[in-house]
Amino acid sequence: MRQLTFILAAIFLASGMALAANAPKSISFGLKGKYDGFFAPGQGQALPGIVMIHEWWGLNSNIQREAKEYAARGYNVLAVDLFGMTTSDPTHAMTMVKDLDQKSATDELLSAAQYLRTLPNSNGKVGSLGWCFGGGQSLNLAINDSKLNAAVIYYGQPVTDPAQLSKIKGAILGLYGEEDKSIPLAKVHEFDAALTDAGVEHEIHTYPGAGHAFANPTNSAAYKPEAAKDANARAIAFLAEHLKATRSGELTTLPSSPPAGGEHVADEVGTF
Repeated sequence: MRQLTFILAAIFLASGMALAANAPKSISFGLKGKYDGFFAPGQGQALPGIVMIHEWWGLNSNIQREAKEYAARGYNVLAVDLFGMTTSDPTHAMTMVKDLDQKSATDELLSAAQYLRTLPNSNGKVGSLGWCFGGGQSLNLAINDSKLNAAVIYYGQPVTDPAQLSKIKGAILGLYGEEDKSIPLAKVHEFDAALTDAGVEHEIHTYPGAGHAFANPTNSAAYKPEAAKDANARAIAFLAEHLKATRSGELTTLPSSPPAGGEHVADEVGTF
């Protein structure tokens, strides 16, 4: 009886240690732990990674929730912290964006992607995903990291210079609202054409009647449920296609529920 109790205790202890190992947590990464982020590990082997990038509010609880949801879909997710603080005040958020050292931010994004590639259970593939300010940073990472396999851009500022875009080696998914006051539809079309001229594999989807932050369910003024549902489903399928494809081309099974979207304000956010 004592032996059985010991065996059961050992099993429970091992299970607890496994759960703890797979628990989301704040981490430091990069050279000598220079950068901080929120890491949500997936369970299993040969998993792809996602660099998740917050909006101008910073790495808040909504982004951490998104990281955990994507981890549950079979990804190692590292949500970077580009500001070192969070806010709910648009004026403060604007200041944080204006004060950002872009070179340092790019270095942090590159370090995050490399961290994910070198994890013991990595399949070597890494993508990026960001909303608004983070969407622009997702594109920035794609331009600067020739190893990045895919980038999802939720209404992030486009780059329309084909010479810059030609540095991208992975695939791009852009999701934009046609009524976005921060990013006019003409600019989105220009982005689409520039990606084509640069020879970049890409998909650009626009949503009639949707403005900035249309995928944010916490913003009743901006949220467009049908557009958000479609955009989120496209993001899930796109990342699975480019990060989870097996040698036979088949995809791993994904849950049907889409991510909820990050926290945003309405079109008053400007260009961030």
